[in-house]
Amino acid sequence: MVNTTTPLAEDLAGQSYTSPSYWQIQQRLRSLIDNYVATEKLQERLEDLPTQFTNHQARPWKHIDWQAINRNQIIGVDPEVFLSILIGALDTEAPIRGYTQTSRQYLEQLHPQMARVVGGTVGEDGELQEIGLWEKEERQHTPALLKVYTQLTGEKITPKLRTVRGYLPTDDPQEDLYRHGLHRVATEYGATCLYLWMMAHTTGALQDVLEELTKDEVNHMTKFWGFGVWAYPDTGLIRITRTLIKTRSQNYERNNLMRTLRRMMNTLNWKAWTFSNKATLLFTFIYTMHHLWKWHNTLTPQYLQNLFE
Repeated sequence: MVNTTTPLAEDLAGQSYTSPSYWQIQQRLRSLIDNYVATEKLQERLEDLPTQFTNHQARPWKHIDWQAINRNQIIGVDPEVFLSILIGALDTEAPIRGYTQTSRQYLEQLHPQMARVVGGTVGEDGELQEIGLWEKEERQHTPALLKVYTQLTGEKITPKLRTVRGYLPTDDPQEDLYRHGLHRVATEYGATCLYLWMMAHTTGALQDVLEELTKDEVNHMTKFWGFGVWAYPDTGLIRITRTLIKTRSQNYERNNLMRTLRRMMNTLNWKAWTFSNKATLLFTFIYTMHHLWKWHNTLTPQYLQNLFE
């Protein structure tokens, strides 16, 4: 009988196993998070941002052997559950134009340079004239996930075109941007954690694709987070928590964070996950936030002023 917990060849997460235990998956997650969410890498990504106000070149992906992707590269999670997670990720990634244009509108009045990075430029007729850097990078995700799904199943699917909450301004643009920015950071953080978790449960060419998605999400999360700390230096943990959790007035049909989380769990077929799968995802959220908070504490007002002024 083959010992399925015996290590195979190393991959981006360290030792790979055909059927890893909870602790082996946790060790793989530690290795990934220590690498991709390291303080020095987060600093590099944030320090890219001022140059990107004028240089809108998207990050190139490494070469991926798409034909090599197969179901044997899924480890520690039922392949059918993994496929349902892929579909959920696709449905979340697909309406990127809606995300970028909503964020551009919240930013445009207060921070036009950041608005251009996020959502490009729009003419007087309302037509998009230039695609933003954020969109240039994020719009690669849906085609990549579709290719992965087709390689794993031999089938083609069409992502659901989910309606994105649009621009709903009040008479306080500063508060509008604060609320929107927090939800944007929370969304990027969730995507980062999900793709790190998926990297820990894959190997080979499949893991290579997820690495590129992870790099993009870490990059964008870092830039939104750091820019937000600079733009709102007086914010605190209590205000952040209160803003994320509470629902806005009925005049603005916004979901609070709890509703967003419930929708995400349904989209990712959470009920079909094993206890081990759920526990390792929870670990991913906690350990990633540990790294982010350590980096956050390096974002002094003087450092951010030197960076953005």
